[in-house]
Amino acid sequence: MLSKPGHKFVRVFAAVIALGCAVWAQTAEVDTVVAPATHTLTITVKGTIGPILSGSDPLGLDGKNGTVKIMASESLNPTKHTTTSATYTLPAGAITVTAGTTKFSTKSPSKMVINLGTTADTFTLIVAGQVEGVSVMVTDATYLKAGSWTTAVLKHPTTFAPSPQKLTSAKTATGPGCKIKYTVFGNTSVLGFSGTASNSATADPVLPNESWE
Repeated sequence: MLSKPGHKFVRVFAAVIALGCAVWAQTAEVDTVVAPATHTLTITVKGTIGPILSGSDPLGLDGKNGTVKIMASESLNPTKHTTTSATYTLPAGAITVTAGTTKFSTKSPSKMVINLGTTADTFTLIVAGQVEGVSVMVTDATYLKAGSWTTAVLKHPTTFAPSPQKLTSAKTATGPGCKIKYTVFGNTSVLGFSGTASNSATADPVLPNESWE
């Protein structure tokens, strides 16, 4: 049997332990708090390259299948914008281009320019890469239906709708419609492009801010 002082000591000790557990639980809860999920936007453009609109097409891309894949964080801020356009700088590796059996991904930052128009919403990619050790500069212009994006895309990259969309090739090198321009060995060629464009956004993994201290 414990004496009255002994009972008092046990009660005080139990209270201290309980308080310590409560403090530990609160600390653990704070340490593992997570930030809101961010999203990664993926845009895929695929179809057939051609016809040749200007130039000699030294890479022989006319008639080949082509795919352009873009991945961009929806948390990106534009490097430049107006009331109807936004320019985003994408990190190296964000864009992958495949044309026939030729494939390259960006090794340096690229540009994506989005324009909201009355007849079409467009996005233009400006990328630099290498094909079998040869430097290639590519500009890809994709025409979507007018109203595909809301004005929210002028603040951060976001999805367009509907998705997928049918893409129509340009008929001239400087006219409206989808087209690809590339420069290699100092020669510039412009080719049309027809196919589809689709996009999606997926939540990035959320990592807890755990601390062992």
